[in-house]
Amino acid sequence: MQKDQLFTRRRLLLAGAAAVGAAGTATGVVLAGGEDTGGRAAPAPGPQARQAPKASAFRLQPLTGDGHPRAAPPALKVRTEPILKIPADGRHMMLTFDDGPHPDYTPHILDTLAKYDVRAMFFVCGEQVEWNRDLLARMADEGHVVGNHTWTHPLLIRMSRKKIHSEMKRTSDIIEDTYGERPQWFRAPYGAWNRNVFELGAEMGMEPMAWTVDTTDWTTPGTRTIVKRVEKGAAPGVVVLSHDAGGDRTQSVRAIREYLPYLIDHGYHLTVPRHRPV
Repeated sequence: MQKDQLFTRRRLLLAGAAAVGAAGTATGVVLAGGEDTGGRAAPAPGPQARQAPKASAFRLQPLTGDGHPRAAPPALKVRTEPILKIPADGRHMMLTFDDGPHPDYTPHILDTLAKYDVRAMFFVCGEQVEWNRDLLARMADEGHVVGNHTWTHPLLIRMSRKKIHSEMKRTSDIIEDTYGERPQWFRAPYGAWNRNVFELGAEMGMEPMAWTVDTTDWTTPGTRTIVKRVEKGAAPGVVVLSHDAGGDRTQSVRAIREYLPYLIDHGYHLTVPRHRPV
């Protein structure tokens, strides 16, 4: 069975798990070009949140991984719920994409974001990065936030702490080697969180990010349906969940071409978390 088919099958079987931890609230998220609106400051997402990302000079030099020990990430306070929203001041919204990068779909999504000079978050799977490092490098070049979405997209709440740690660490390692910095945001596959996941994420310096509006594009409901879900759910502080891999994402590619100009025309600022000052 193809990898994309496996992703789709997992989602169909486990879609109900996305409700786990859905009562979380957003505190301390700092937006690019904005201010912290409450709580403690969120961790630095990486080079992508600095000002005016232009061309390849924006990306840090990736590490080789040979003979250079990795710096220990700063320990974070352990949350009990994921972040579901961002500060609503100034009609900010955030677009996020899971399961990639994928050579057939991610480039088109990146092209649309570039057309409108918009940054987004990409929660990537390590096994996808392994075959598509150029796309991760492009995300860094163009100012997007890259987050950790595990190596193989498993249901973490059914795994041992050791296996969860491996899934998360391997992905952070390959992101650092390819992208230039370790990820400082994490999203649990299927939105399924438990204490081990929160604790390990915090130990690795990553904040847990969920979403407000789920397009359910993984069910391929039709391009127009995806567009309507985004437009209907649009509101200050909303985090939109879409996908750039894990199945046929042609509809997702077409949908962003329609809803992104709509959001901009209606006064929404599509943003990403800001880099934490060193």
